[in-house]
Amino acid sequence: SAAGQEPLAKQSQTVVVTGVAEPIPLAEADRVITVLPLPQRERPLFDNWFDLLVDDAGLDVQQRAPGGFLADLSIRGATFGQTLVLIDGMRADDAQTGHFDLDLPLPLEAISSVQVLKGTGSTLYGSDAIGGVVNVITAPVETPELRLLGGIGNFGTNQQHAIAAFGGPSFSEELAFARDFSSGFMPDRDYRNLALSSLTAGHDRLGAANLLLAYSDRPYGADQFYGDYPSWERIKTWFAAGHQNIGTKTEASFAWRRHTDLFVLVRDDPALYTNRHILDTWQGDLRRTDNLPWHATLSYGGEGLGEDIHSTNLGIHQRTRGSGYIFYDLRSARRYSISLGIREEAYGSGQVATSPSLSGAVWIDSHLKARASVSQAFRLPSFTDLYYSDPANLGNPNLKPERATSYEAGLDAYVRSNLRASATVFQRRDSNVIDYVRADASSPWVATNFDKLVFTGAEALLIYEPVSGERISFSFAGLHGINGSAEILQSKYLFSYPIENGVFEWRGAVGKRIVARTRVGAMNRIDRNPYAIWDASAAWSAGMVRPFLQLTNITSTLYDEIPNVIMPKRGIIGGVELVLSQPAH
Repeated sequence: SAAGQEPLAKQSQTVVVTGVAEPIPLAEADRVITVLPLPQRERPLFDNWFDLLVDDAGLDVQQRAPGGFLADLSIRGATFGQTLVLIDGMRADDAQTGHFDLDLPLPLEAISSVQVLKGTGSTLYGSDAIGGVVNVITAPVETPELRLLGGIGNFGTNQQHAIAAFGGPSFSEELAFARDFSSGFMPDRDYRNLALSSLTAGHDRLGAANLLLAYSDRPYGADQFYGDYPSWERIKTWFAAGHQNIGTKTEASFAWRRHTDLFVLVRDDPALYTNRHILDTWQGDLRRTDNLPWHATLSYGGEGLGEDIHSTNLGIHQRTRGSGYIFYDLRSARRYSISLGIREEAYGSGQVATSPSLSGAVWIDSHLKARASVSQAFRLPSFTDLYYSDPANLGNPNLKPERATSYEAGLDAYVRSNLRASATVFQRRDSNVIDYVRADASSPWVATNFDKLVFTGAEALLIYEPVSGERISFSFAGLHGINGSAEILQSKYLFSYPIENGVFEWRGAVGKRIVARTRVGAMNRIDRNPYAIWDASAAWSAGMVRPFLQLTNITSTLYDEIPNVIMPKRGIIGGVELVLSQPAH
């Protein structure tokens, strides 16, 4: 860094791996990347991993139920299908339907942080990264430990969680288990979540390697989830992913995901209408990074992806695609950076999608950085978009892939070592956007390409850390969308975005033995009434026996995030975490 400049702010030391070809400090990123950490000692403050996402006003989490198993995620007005979900950099989203994109087969204990790239990300990640990319990071604990957690609450809620980790720098193993049960806050809104995972990490003759194995089984009452029916559904997920470094510059990765869906339209009459879907997805990547003169790096790689579905409604379909990318990154710490990349992705019968990106940043002085970017992205239709059919919904096999161009500019201010602020303005121009539309309430919803949509918005973030381990954050997002299509029809998903969204969160210590968190979020969704939600939680953080308490929707606000899918009033969960072996200090 330049002589005489002050050290980077504390937050900048966080390393990000999402939206960049090579890991860099957060302060050096020239795109908007949000890091949502989850230290083990703060795990009892959260009920599920969705609780992390709702801490950022730029993320619109549209839940159908508590429990953390089924929700849609919109980023900057994009649809749920336009959000790409990764686990440790490998695709985990769902080609059957984007409604399952957030169905992760991971216990909360296995997650160390979530990183979110806002804006298009197809240059590095391919299809689906139009609104943004969510990368869920797992990491083995650094020292052996064993934690057991149990809790009970209203709505017949009970929880049993466990995580055990052993090994050292050369080899480590982490096993996690989670079972969450609720009889439901109303009829046909019960759920039973089971998740298991194993993370093995170590070194071999080639370099660092790890293997993640995960499984989940989630049956739940789905009243009103997909229409005016008392439905029931059971989803299962198997996930395996491995990473192998080949020396210091090359990495090979693979992933396989199976997702099954058993859907019953009327829970008490399965014979009336039942669907079964089995989706298999595989992915193989090979990446390399070379150092170039003038603090530059050249990253490049190739990826192969296959998707296969067997469905009683959608039929039997397969599709494969292959892609290659190259990414040039030039940066001088705390002075400037420029990143230029392009991806070519081949799919279907010789069709190719090109996804270029250009971003850069310059430090105006030691405390203020200006940044800007422009990028393009695409999304292939899901199997449901193409082939689904029932009396109320019709897919369309003639759908075109979606395309988007995103523009962004912003400022990051590192006011002091413990105070950071940022502001961003953006615009995304979408074409061939896929949504279900109809002329009137008596007609079925039909999957259709919109000619043109434009979303313009602004985001602001303030983070203050008064002392080590304490964090106060405020985020705000405003959004305006314009439908440029010639024909005006009723839309099922596109036009339910938040016009304004604000979130305040405090997280930290009360004295020396208590950690606590409180969050207040206010949402004003287009054509809906605004509402606010207040959550709070606290936990003992020392010793072997650590009681905790979680309160959700403290004011019992009446609200829904998906139209007509009512969310519960005040929720209370209390319990105890047992730390039977503590990390060495």
